[in-house]
Amino acid sequence: MNGKGWDRVRTARLGGDGAAAGTTGIGSRRTGSVQLRQMSSQTVRLGRVQPQAPSHRTIYCNDRDANLMARFKVNSVSTTKYNVLTFLPKGLFEQFRRVANLYFLMISILSTTPISPVSPITNVIPLSLVLLVSLIKEAFEDWKRFQNDIAINSTPVDVLQGQNWETVPWRKLQVGDVVRIKQDGFFPADLLFLASTNPDGVCYIETSNLDGETNLKIRKALERTWDFLLPDKAAEFKGEIQCEQPNNSLYTFTGNLIIESQTLPLSPNQILLRGCSLRNTEYMVGAVVFTGHETKVMMNSMSVPSKRSTLERKLDKLILALFCGLFLMCLIGAIGSGVFIDRKYYYLGLFGNVEDQFNPSNRFVVTILTMFTLITLYSTIIPISLYVSIEMIKFIQCAQFINKDLHMYHVESDTPALARTSNLNEELGQVEYIFSDKTGTLTRNLMEFFKCSIGGEAYGTGITEIEKGQAERLGKKLDEVKRSDTAIHDKGFNFDDARIMRGAWRNERDPEICKEFFRCLAVCHTVLPEGDESPEKITYQAASPDESALVNAAKHFGFFFFRRTPTSVMVRESHVEKMGNIQDVSYDILNVLEFNSTRKRQSVVCRYPNGRLVLYCKGADTVIYERLGDTNQDIKRLTREHLEQFGSAGLRTLCLAYKELSMDVYEKWNEKFIQAKSSLRDREKKLDEVAEMIENDLILIGCTAIEDKLQEGVPACIETLSRAGIKIWVLTGDKMETAINIAYACNLINNDMKQFIITSETDAIREAEDKGDPVEIARVIKESVNHDLKRCLEEAQQYLHIAAQSLALVIDGKCLMYALDPNLRVNLLKLSLSCTSVVCCRVSPLQKAQVTSLVKKGARKITLSIGDGANDVSMIQAAHVGVGISGLEGMQAVMASDFAIAQFRFLTDLLLVHGRWSYTRLCKVITYFFYKNLTFTLTQFWFTFQTGFSGQRFYDDWFQSLYNVIFTALPVIILGLFDKDVSASLAKKYPELYKEGIKNVFFRWGVVAVWAFFAFYQSLIFFYFTTAASRNGHNSSGKIFGLWDVSTMAFTCVVVTVNLRLLMACNSITRWHSLSISGSILAWFVFIFIYSGVMTPHDRQENVFFVIYVLMSTFFFYLTLLLVPIVALLGDFLYLGVQRWFFPHNYQIVQEIHRDEVEGISRTEFLEIGNHLTPDEARSYAISQLPRETSKHTGFAFDSPGYESFFASQAGVLAPQKSWDVARRASMRTSKKTSPK
Repeated sequence: MNGKGWDRVRTARLGGDGAAAGTTGIGSRRTGSVQLRQMSSQTVRLGRVQPQAPSHRTIYCNDRDANLMARFKVNSVSTTKYNVLTFLPKGLFEQFRRVANLYFLMISILSTTPISPVSPITNVIPLSLVLLVSLIKEAFEDWKRFQNDIAINSTPVDVLQGQNWETVPWRKLQVGDVVRIKQDGFFPADLLFLASTNPDGVCYIETSNLDGETNLKIRKALERTWDFLLPDKAAEFKGEIQCEQPNNSLYTFTGNLIIESQTLPLSPNQILLRGCSLRNTEYMVGAVVFTGHETKVMMNSMSVPSKRSTLERKLDKLILALFCGLFLMCLIGAIGSGVFIDRKYYYLGLFGNVEDQFNPSNRFVVTILTMFTLITLYSTIIPISLYVSIEMIKFIQCAQFINKDLHMYHVESDTPALARTSNLNEELGQVEYIFSDKTGTLTRNLMEFFKCSIGGEAYGTGITEIEKGQAERLGKKLDEVKRSDTAIHDKGFNFDDARIMRGAWRNERDPEICKEFFRCLAVCHTVLPEGDESPEKITYQAASPDESALVNAAKHFGFFFFRRTPTSVMVRESHVEKMGNIQDVSYDILNVLEFNSTRKRQSVVCRYPNGRLVLYCKGADTVIYERLGDTNQDIKRLTREHLEQFGSAGLRTLCLAYKELSMDVYEKWNEKFIQAKSSLRDREKKLDEVAEMIENDLILIGCTAIEDKLQEGVPACIETLSRAGIKIWVLTGDKMETAINIAYACNLINNDMKQFIITSETDAIREAEDKGDPVEIARVIKESVNHDLKRCLEEAQQYLHIAAQSLALVIDGKCLMYALDPNLRVNLLKLSLSCTSVVCCRVSPLQKAQVTSLVKKGARKITLSIGDGANDVSMIQAAHVGVGISGLEGMQAVMASDFAIAQFRFLTDLLLVHGRWSYTRLCKVITYFFYKNLTFTLTQFWFTFQTGFSGQRFYDDWFQSLYNVIFTALPVIILGLFDKDVSASLAKKYPELYKEGIKNVFFRWGVVAVWAFFAFYQSLIFFYFTTAASRNGHNSSGKIFGLWDVSTMAFTCVVVTVNLRLLMACNSITRWHSLSISGSILAWFVFIFIYSGVMTPHDRQENVFFVIYVLMSTFFFYLTLLLVPIVALLGDFLYLGVQRWFFPHNYQIVQEIHRDEVEGISRTEFLEIGNHLTPDEARSYAISQLPRETSKHTGFAFDSPGYESFFASQAGVLAPQKSWDVARRASMRTSKKTSPK
């Protein structure tokens, strides 16, 4: 709907033309509005009425009855997943979405039928325990959310009732209510700001709950509503708000306020969002616009996209393989049953009326029914407790290990690492590509004004870290520049040039342009001053560190911005009229054309005290240069040269320009600006179009250069990650020169690399851009990009085959836009994957996400994105793993991430230590689960051949039920938590170890096949050794052993062996390993002593009554218990020995190198951190340093071969392993010499 449409709306709403509106009653106004809303919300199509949602909402302030018909949402908020009625059905639905749980439900149902050989309790008990644990966890988490909701919904707020303020809980607020919020209070809903105790109707708010930014923001009420502050005046407020429907856009709002027939445009400046808090204001009054789940913050509170790890998806394939194995076993047994069943076996009594399952007359039915019988019998092959165990392991890994790691604790900001999800721990151990933002991620985001160019003259004598790095690469040595007496190094300002400091600019060639430069810095911004109005004590609250640095620079140059009102800024100017003269000047701010990522510039229209009208503009060089007039070509050329110099030095640049305005031109433009600002449709687009009308024919003043230093430890971290086989890409919005130099500074690119640069700054593209035809420009750029990609790809393949040289790709955003075209992206992907490092410059947030998705989906590699700002959110959510830096740009990146850290360098610990440990541990947990369940089920399978394939069970029902839940449950969890192949320090010392995770060495089908082979071998030993040995055995009363004696003996051997096998799989053995394994074996004996010693009627337990006592009275039991585990584990022992000796993994080589070193942490290692610990933390740290059992590496204590190949791989040289080195090395061993004390 256009502007005229809204005029018709207002006319209809107000009951006629504007003059009559003032005399129209509220009732008629309401009726007209309702009729209009009904008309506008219907579309007639083929004679039928199709209801459609209205494009706007109408709110009557201070009139609850009028708002009843609209049925707005209540202000009560619920963040829970369940309620009392939905908890059980919804919770069970969530659990049975897992294939394994659904499978066991089917098995449990089957076990209640007559064809089941086992009691239903065998399957129901484990399933019930798993579901109970999961539901209790869900209920506990939801209960905490419920308690939080109650606390929030019960928060008191003052609401206008009649002419008095009454305190009510938040949940009772309604749309249209007028509320009062006191200082430091939170806004209970989205409010229209009406009035405040501050002069000029302003208030200050903090939005940290929305975006994490703690700097204060200013909001200004409409001048027409300033009087509605006291309750008697506020009661007279009967405005009507027409605004957009609820949406999740935090930074936009479109609406109008109609008050006494006057229509006033509303903007985000008048809207106070729920969750923000009031600061530096005694109290304010507002009208409720959106409530409850329709508030902007609640509409943004959707969860982070659900991510599943690659290992979990591969686990699904393993479960599917087990299903196939189960089906094959059942099919063999079913066919065997159909073939075996025959009346010739007279002793089976298959004559007369026989059950269908054993009726030889219908062998097909026998086969089908036996199939179902065996499915229930072999159901233990699928490990039901696997998912619960993995969840528990991952949760503890996050809560105890990642979140509490002192190596990832940042002392200065008091920020620990934070795992926001436990689903992706092992994914951290397989990352091959890292996509990183630059500003605030690789750099500190602490901006310092360092250099500038004014009127074609460059100022600033400092040398940046990047320039020093460049000189070192070229073998030059830069002499330190002696700082002058006028040099100042303050927060946000690190500048040295006596020519323009302390008023010296008055002596420059063109002092007037210097004056414009400093005034532009002091006036063109949205910074809020706080504290005393003195240069030493004032602090600036800015939307970005760049803004603050520029205003600080103006202060040090003698143009001190110290006060802001909604319509003006006050600047204390020094040395303007004459040296030493100081005067306070007030500049009226008539319009602010705000910065956004599309415009890439900010402008203000200001009026001098003498009436002069000036537009000041600052922004990116590409944007400003497009809008310059044809004058001052020399300044343009010189400034562009300076921009390139500053960019090469790694500095962030902005251009400054201005334009003189006449009153006539301004007034005509301002009318259009006000119309655009009042528009309810496409307001942002119309404002941008109006801005274009005045932001032209600008006069260039100069440019600023701000230094953003690298974070501590970034170069070392990137070098370590590169050695680990991880490829790092930098995606930044900076200029190409700046990005390349930052890449050099942090060891991402070096002179040994072959660099491919694809840029839009070519003569052909510039020529096309000068003509101005967008179709021609697009064609030229696309052809150029296509040609460059093909050329670079051919060169890259030559270099890789001939020189084996590292490659680097640098591409700018304009070229990237065309390179991501479906026809070109294949070549882009091939070229990118050939390169060790990739730098993308001038890229938008959307392009960051597109590049990440290209590698994730196109190359099927595991990706990690890391960033610190709102512009990195899409990239973070697009990658397999998203990491947020809790830096200076708010918390939006952290809130969208899976893991949060304070510094880029902590990636080393997160990936190489915790990621690698999680991956290796979970691989062992999954394969061990697979092994122990397959071993147990195969013993039952071999017994089926001895029973005519009848489905007779080998084990007692309770043995089968508790095998996974008690007798083998705890040790595998301990393995997943505490197993450690190498220490954290060694994992970082030998980053090449991480490559095993990238190649997925520990969870391949070959690894699964080895475990399956030994499960097959051990099951044969358990069954045939125990059955063969018991044939001639007898108990003390002379009776031969029966089925339950043999099966109990076999089950004892299984429990002992699988627990001991886990001990062999451990790389480090702690007291927890010993306790869990011995405790599990002991639990079996305690259970069987009690279970076989007590007999109850009406159950099947009489089968094993007194069995263990009979068995333990024989020599056979002890001999079998000694020999069977030894024979069963002999194959594993030999395999592990041969593998470690002849085909060692890299971590095993490192173990052998450092096998004589006692693992421990030196006290000096945490000295710096220790000095900043709280008393409780210091006590915990002191306890951790007490002497205790140290982890010992298990395995063979001899020199492993592969030393040469391992160290050669570190040096980048291929040296294949030689297995015969073992004998030579073993024969040359000499006793270790002890050093004299």
